[in-house]
Amino acid sequence: MAALLRTMQHPHDGNQVIIRPRRSRQDPQVGPDALMVMIPSHLDFLRARTRAQKARVSDGGLWDYYLAGTGDQRPLTLSGPMVGAPQAVMVMEKLIALGATRIWAMGWCGSLQPDVKIGDLVIPTAAHSEEGTSAHYPVPWSRPESDAGLNARLQDALGAKGLPFRAGAVWTTDAPYRETLGKVKHFQQLGVLAVEMEMSALMTVARFRGVSVAALLVASDELFDLKWKHGFSDPVLQERDRVAAEILLMVTSAIC
Repeated sequence: MAALLRTMQHPHDGNQVIIRPRRSRQDPQVGPDALMVMIPSHLDFLRARTRAQKARVSDGGLWDYYLAGTGDQRPLTLSGPMVGAPQAVMVMEKLIALGATRIWAMGWCGSLQPDVKIGDLVIPTAAHSEEGTSAHYPVPWSRPESDAGLNARLQDALGAKGLPFRAGAVWTTDAPYRETLGKVKHFQQLGVLAVEMEMSALMTVARFRGVSVAALLVASDELFDLKWKHGFSDPVLQERDRVAAEILLMVTSAIC
């Protein structure tokens, strides 16, 4: 009862968090760039490509952290794999606590538009949220957005390589088995490019914490004709996965 009365007397105390993301003494100090990798095979490729070493990080166990870069280089942090907004936000919060200020993400998405085929590259510039995590981070905006400066770096890198891409909004959902006909049609009419499971939450938390976020997604499946066509074993998807990984390494200057 006394605790309740104290909360009533000081209502702002009710918004104070109990568990805070933090850097412990055993945790490494990381560089400004961190790459969140959703798909296990993507993380394996990036880890091998950069010769990254596994880092001992507290509060982990469900995902891994790797540091790429030696000597005077400020290391790029690789983290993953992960799926969905709650897990991705937990990883992001830890990366920010470790010192990351530019968060890059790589993952898959499902195309909602006929001109986005399996293997096509997508830069999500904004997101429509149907996930439950971002609502816990109050920010003064109506729709989550990624960082324009980081997006420009991705676009420049893709253009320099002559690689086509689409930039636009995505739909973030917690429930991939509830991507109904009505919802797909609705987001198609809004011009939304693809559906995925993390971006609106990552964009919201980035704004809340005062860091930058951008992502490069690869279309792994198609829903635009109201049927599900996946390309998980398609060689085109596998090649574009490698291309996306190399682009992200290029913009973070992480290749050792």
